[in-house]
Amino acid sequence: MLPDSFTFAPLKRRLVEAVFSGGHITSDAGVLLLREIDSQQGLTQQLCEQLDDQRQEGKVKHELIDLLRQRIYSIACGYEDLNDHDTLKDDLSFQTALNRVTPLASRSTLGRFEQQADRQSVVKAHRVMWERFIAAYRKPPKRIILDFDATDIPVHGKQEGRFFHGYYDHYCFLPPVCFQRSSSTGQLSPAQQH
Repeated sequence: MLPDSFTFAPLKRRLVEAVFSGGHITSDAGVLLLREIDSQQGLTQQLCEQLDDQRQEGKVKHELIDLLRQRIYSIACGYEDLNDHDTLKDDLSFQTALNRVTPLASRSTLGRFEQQADRQSVVKAHRVMWERFIAAYRKPPKRIILDFDATDIPVHGKQEGRFFHGYYDHYCFLPPVCFQRSSSTGQLSPAQQH
């Protein structure tokens, strides 16, 4: 049986608690779980260390780590478009996830943040992700095979992002997926689970 409530790490002096009888406050409380996992794993902190902050110190309103977390957490919650941040910047669950009690960065600030990433930063970030992937194994495999494919998901309405695919002869989403097989186990599994 599920508990009636559970508590997250506090935000300054605020108690952060999930209660299932409190009415509708946000539909994105899952972002608090992301924050808890990220604080244990330290992934966004490690990725942030790979970035150079070229901004003028006196004009900085949002720390680099906050911009990175805001963008990553929002994408993980299904908000891939920058214009989603017109409302997300005021969402209490996202503010709490970033340890803020004030509005988060606007879409234009996040757009400038994304545009400043250069090739070297992207390569460094990918190296961090690759090293974490390999570290998920007890013993690093001698060889890893990555199998990229797409999955046909039929849609039955006018959802944003749908398109007509001639091979499948219907409207669908066609998200790419990656499976990996290591030489040590020989098993095929979704790469994102590692």
